[in-house]
Amino acid sequence: MKDSEIIGLYWNKDLKAIPASMEQYGAYCFTIANGILDDAQDSEECVNDTWLRAWNAIPPTRPTVLKVFLAKITRHLSFDRYKARKSLKRGGGETMLVLEELAECIADESDVEGQVNARELGEVINQFVERLPEREQKLFIRRYFFSEAIKTIADRYEMNENAVNVMLSRVRKRLRIHLSKEGYFDE
Repeated sequence: MKDSEIIGLYWNKDLKAIPASMEQYGAYCFTIANGILDDAQDSEECVNDTWLRAWNAIPPTRPTVLKVFLAKITRHLSFDRYKARKSLKRGGGETMLVLEELAECIADESDVEGQVNARELGEVINQFVERLPEREQKLFIRRYFFSEAIKTIADRYEMNENAVNVMLSRVRKRLRIHLSKEGYFDE
């Protein structure tokens, strides 16, 4: 089924939208959630919550790219669940590493909220990522959108882990400079 047909089902509040979404994007959304949560049961619950969130969002929202729309919902739900789990028990994992790595680029949440809204910041980061060379862009997205482990990224792109770490570190430094120039971060 085409994305436009699935969106049409949501738009018309046809219950067939949910199984169509599950069939088309269930595994994709699960991969995103599991990359963040590293727990199959929690990931499955986030994916199921994704369909409900999409049901409630469409209409009034009409996504231009359904895959990206569902991925964003899944990511937000997964990070919310991760934060809830983290508050119950302190733990490591890939998500904590990803958040720590990005913390050096972005001022703390209260400072950012005081200056601009999160949507504008997201657009500035997206524009930065779109201008990266293809390889850096792919590594950045794999690490900071999908929360993939450095080893997984290194294996995928046939690089050693140190090279991936160095490349991501350099991109984060450039991101920090870019955000500073845009007024989102004080050096």
